[in-house]
Amino acid sequence: MLAVWVEQLLGFASGALAAIREEERYPAFMAWAREEGAELMGGDLAMAQALAPILWSQTPLERAGFTCEPLARPGRNEPCWCDSGRKTKHCCGAVAMPAEVPDHLMWMLSLRDWKGPTLKAALESGHAPAQALLEAGLIAAETGQRGRAQQILESLFQRADWSRLPAQAEPAFELLIDLYQERGFTRKRAELLDEVLDRGPLFLRGVALERLCLMHLDSDDLDSARAAFVRAQQALPDSPTLAYIEAMLLLHEGHEQEAAERARFWFRRLARKGDLEPEQLQFLADLAENPGATLADQLLNAEEDLAEPLASLQALLAELPPAPGLNIGETENGELEYRSSAREDTLFAAWQKHFQVDVDDDSALGLKGDPWLQAGDWLRELCAHPEWLDSPRVVQALTLALTSRFGSLPWMSPSLFEPLSDRLERWLERIRGEGEGPFLWDSADNAVLLRTGLALVVGMERGARERSRRLAERLLTLDDQDSLGLQELVLDQLLREGRDREALSVTETQRDDTPVLGILLGRALALFRLQRIDEANEALRDVHRHNPHALPMLCAEQTRPVQLGPDNVAEPGTRAEAWQYRTLMRDQWRATAGALAWLQSQIDD
Repeated sequence: MLAVWVEQLLGFASGALAAIREEERYPAFMAWAREEGAELMGGDLAMAQALAPILWSQTPLERAGFTCEPLARPGRNEPCWCDSGRKTKHCCGAVAMPAEVPDHLMWMLSLRDWKGPTLKAALESGHAPAQALLEAGLIAAETGQRGRAQQILESLFQRADWSRLPAQAEPAFELLIDLYQERGFTRKRAELLDEVLDRGPLFLRGVALERLCLMHLDSDDLDSARAAFVRAQQALPDSPTLAYIEAMLLLHEGHEQEAAERARFWFRRLARKGDLEPEQLQFLADLAENPGATLADQLLNAEEDLAEPLASLQALLAELPPAPGLNIGETENGELEYRSSAREDTLFAAWQKHFQVDVDDDSALGLKGDPWLQAGDWLRELCAHPEWLDSPRVVQALTLALTSRFGSLPWMSPSLFEPLSDRLERWLERIRGEGEGPFLWDSADNAVLLRTGLALVVGMERGARERSRRLAERLLTLDDQDSLGLQELVLDQLLREGRDREALSVTETQRDDTPVLGILLGRALALFRLQRIDEANEALRDVHRHNPHALPMLCAEQTRPVQLGPDNVAEPGTRAEAWQYRTLMRDQWRATAGALAWLQSQIDD
């Protein structure tokens, strides 16, 4: 019965709003309620008359600057406010409604209908109830009106009085952050996050902090992520969100053991306080037991429709038999080539009917479309046909898809990327077993295996750093032209592991004539750590000649993000190139005693 009432109420309220907009006068509206309105209520004239004054009183009027003209609710023995002439107790006061009418309903419907200058003026009036803004914004987003949703939700969060925000504002806040991200409003996104962290309600601060940290982690800016976490500790010292975020941060930094230790600390501390729900306490207990597995399970559960097929994929990869051999040949020049077999082509064709997205051959890690739009289909079909993974082109497409969605999450490496790496490495052993010649990108179908290797290096870089580096080194021995740009990645990983002599050795192999900022700065850091200061100073001069922005940006405690170019490529010598290196490696410079001070002294000189 309640569902029928809600449907009737919405139909009546929508008709009432259209009638009010024609004149915005109460007598004319009541005339509508007794005639057309009664029909909308299934012929129930008494209900129509009882609803009409309630809805009128909460309707914003354009002629009144978007304020309402509420009617004074009469006493039982006073004339009824529906203008029937009868006493209230014998008229609308005798009507029992199935449920209370929301006091923001007509504002919400108005925000749904208004467009252009009228909507803008209504929002700027500041009279819209927060709950109406919240619901209208979510409805606009659900119906694909992204710009309208942003406009309405911005009004919700631009209020001076944060206490007026409804407790259900959390999904609206996350939606607005996502809209800013999708539509390229990076400055607005940063300003909203800062404002919420500075003075927003407590229930939103944890969400804002989580999003801020995740944004920095997604861009590999571990230094900024750590700064955001420290800020959160100061603002929300007893928030359970801190345990979750610190575990993520430490796993991104490669400190798996410390992540478990800190999770146990948070569990003991918050359990003693006794303020947590049983579900929260169990999550912290699981986090303390195994941070990576817990975060992975949480991610899968959050995927809704994809949770089951992703879990099935994990099970499939865990039990996958060894990969079969490949057709590897040697050319007259001694180069090694992989050529796809007829069986592999057949398997790939069967897979592609469901995957439907092509690999971008002009991009190292690109796909021509979003495979996750139909992921439920291809995941289930792949689990039903595990033999498809005998085709390197299927493994390539799957790895690219997984890297695009999960490559920045270290806790997904054991269950998704490492089993696929087992498969690829068996194929790479087969290649090297055929000879010592180069395995070049442009030869035959070699790019399929090399591109898969790059995707796996990226996918494991955060969750299995050592294995990622070993795979990158193996790929470099096969493709000594470094078509994948793996030299810098190997260097960065060696520096993170404190293997400075090996890192320095990597920088001494110039694979092309174009200087790479990461190689130049990596060489400088390795030399500084090895106390070879004169050579380190010379390396910094090379850095300055290549990119004069690099040292100042690396030393700055805070600096504004710089947009990368097309395809997220930073041109050599630009601020974008300097910013990209800072996000990737500043944490290593900061962790090296005296390194940033040394850089600053070189700038001052």
